[in-house]
Amino acid sequence: MRTTFWLLIALFSSQMVLAQNGDKQITLDDLMKNNTFKIKDVPGFNAMKDGRNYTQIDRDGKHLYIRVYNLETGKQERTLFDNSVQLFGGNDINVDAYTFSKDEQKMLLLTESQNIYRHSILHIVYVFDIASGKINLLDKEKVLHATFSPDGKKVAFVKNNNLYYKDIQTGVVTQVTTDGQKNKIINGNCDWVYEEEFSFTRAFDWSADGRYIAYYRFDESLVPEYTIAKYTGLYPEQYTYKYPKAGERNSVVQIKIYDVQKKKTIKADIGKETDQYIPRIKWTNNPAQLCIYRMNRLQNKLELLLADAASGSTHAIYSEHNKYYISIDDEITFLPDGHSLIIRSERSGYNQLYSWDWQSELLSNLTPGKYDVDALIGIDKDRKVLYFTSTESSPLERKLYVIDWYGRNKKCLTPETGMHNIIPCGGNSFFLDRYSRIDKVPVYNLINAKGETIRTLEDNKELAEKMKEYAFGDIHFTKIKGANDTLYAWIIRPPNFNKKNQYPVLMYQYSGPGSQQVNDNFPVGNFFWHEMLAQKGYIIVCVDGTGTGLRGEEFRKKTYLQLGRYESEDQIAAAEYLGELPYVDKKRIGIWGWSYGGFMSATCILKGNDVFKAAIAVAPVTNWRYYDNIYTERYMRTPKENPEGYDNNAPEKMAANLKGKFLLIHGTADDNVHFQNSLMLTNSLINANKEFESEYYPDKAHGISGGITRYQLYNRMTEFILKNL
Repeated sequence: MRTTFWLLIALFSSQMVLAQNGDKQITLDDLMKNNTFKIKDVPGFNAMKDGRNYTQIDRDGKHLYIRVYNLETGKQERTLFDNSVQLFGGNDINVDAYTFSKDEQKMLLLTESQNIYRHSILHIVYVFDIASGKINLLDKEKVLHATFSPDGKKVAFVKNNNLYYKDIQTGVVTQVTTDGQKNKIINGNCDWVYEEEFSFTRAFDWSADGRYIAYYRFDESLVPEYTIAKYTGLYPEQYTYKYPKAGERNSVVQIKIYDVQKKKTIKADIGKETDQYIPRIKWTNNPAQLCIYRMNRLQNKLELLLADAASGSTHAIYSEHNKYYISIDDEITFLPDGHSLIIRSERSGYNQLYSWDWQSELLSNLTPGKYDVDALIGIDKDRKVLYFTSTESSPLERKLYVIDWYGRNKKCLTPETGMHNIIPCGGNSFFLDRYSRIDKVPVYNLINAKGETIRTLEDNKELAEKMKEYAFGDIHFTKIKGANDTLYAWIIRPPNFNKKNQYPVLMYQYSGPGSQQVNDNFPVGNFFWHEMLAQKGYIIVCVDGTGTGLRGEEFRKKTYLQLGRYESEDQIAAAEYLGELPYVDKKRIGIWGWSYGGFMSATCILKGNDVFKAAIAVAPVTNWRYYDNIYTERYMRTPKENPEGYDNNAPEKMAANLKGKFLLIHGTADDNVHFQNSLMLTNSLINANKEFESEYYPDKAHGISGGITRYQLYNRMTEFILKNL
């Protein structure tokens, strides 16, 4: 044993998921086919601007309605759209999603969804006038990002990498850009790596008065290409797209502003440097003033530029530098005075909300303390208050707070222990609160701005009753001493657990920077499958190691420049501790994970080959050299700058260390973590003459889903665990 480890007292006493009234055994059919443990949410919940009503899609077979309901009572007010009545060309319309114009008099009906990459979605779009009942086709082809102008008279959209807008009244379509070309030039939509790592897809925005459209132009001509074979016919189809791996060239990004009145485009001045990132644009309260986020390639310096829409000239109003890196979010809000904003920053060592007045150069921390603000939920500019969720009570919890924008009169609106996931609605008059605990099914409550519950929209009582029929193992939180820090964990013990017996342990984790798997939320990761394994006699343990989130900057960013080192040391240390418990069989400890978790499980069985008997790695990165540059360089810099950081903890480089049983799983059409990762590890294992198992899913992406795929995948993993652990 490398170090002596110890277990701290539990955060809470052992919490039974539900009383073990029943004795039914969970099966894969329950999980993958019968949807036995379905968790109900509140689908299609869209609050209206009046603060009193919301809309949602209701379905009765092929019959579809979009209806208005009263927020406080839940009673149906009226029907906006009925696809048996509102027809187009004599045919009904099967709506996948919809958006309103600002005045809520028109709707865009989005149909025939077709994913591009992982997040962008093409649609056939219809424009529906609610008052007249008229429906018009926006375009004959599928388009991206259809968006009303603020006055509701025009709709902008992207087609074939070009930006367009259509005048709804005249039917005239204006083509804003003409140079769009696949794998070369993109206008108004993100390239692959921006979409994946900066988490936005629509790369254009109307100004508040509708006069301007600001948009991104990506020149990805020199970005290296990656080709995926799709086994759809006699000869595989070759799908080629731009994917910049660590250290490789990015798109050259320009921000352009189109004047709708003058039919003229100008280029915003974002500086001469082209090897940089523009992770966001955002119109200020001044309709002729655009804010442009500018970040260096190292991602440790962020500037906010104000651009004049008429000339494109810019000047910086805010700058921030971090010794590690800066994470990007959407939580910058401009205040009505025209010279101040609210921003979230880690300047204090924790994620906090700040007000910044660039005229007086006054920076004020509104939420000081040794805790992280998880999200800025909303700002009520009339009452001058902010709503936010934070971990002030515990890193495992989220609660909703209100505070004025001078940092005074803070109040917790959801004091109940557990996880409160908040969605604002009705101009911050109401909030949808998804409340759960690790042992309590989700309840959706509508609360008002005082935190008072107006009504319960969904309580999941059906699920709670169904669970009583089954023999669930108890789940509880604990703390475990890792290699360097005390770590949060949850543990599922088998039903009828007996300390006099010895049990095998399966560890589950994700471990990626800023992630969190251990929190007071239902359900925790792969909960029902893990309970199925617990019924078969396994103890399931999940430990959030160094680098995970909501414990301050230093804990989260300790993995900087050496992804995999501290994370694997913590998982190995936790496994060693567990192996010393009298009721654990130390010769039967395994670990599994997906994506970053797959990278970690592969790393752990190779570095901790005397600790882990078995491991499963699903869609793993096997060397960060193979992954995209925005994500990887944020934490590792480039391979040229940091070669040891890339290779010292790469599974591909440690294949000769394998002793235990190893199952490697990947989808061949994974556009995120390329199949190449598993092939390179496979090659290294073969060259080291190591025995291992593998399962590859043709034409499946990173999520490995579709048809019966998930059933087969989890059956394969279950059988591997039962056989080898």
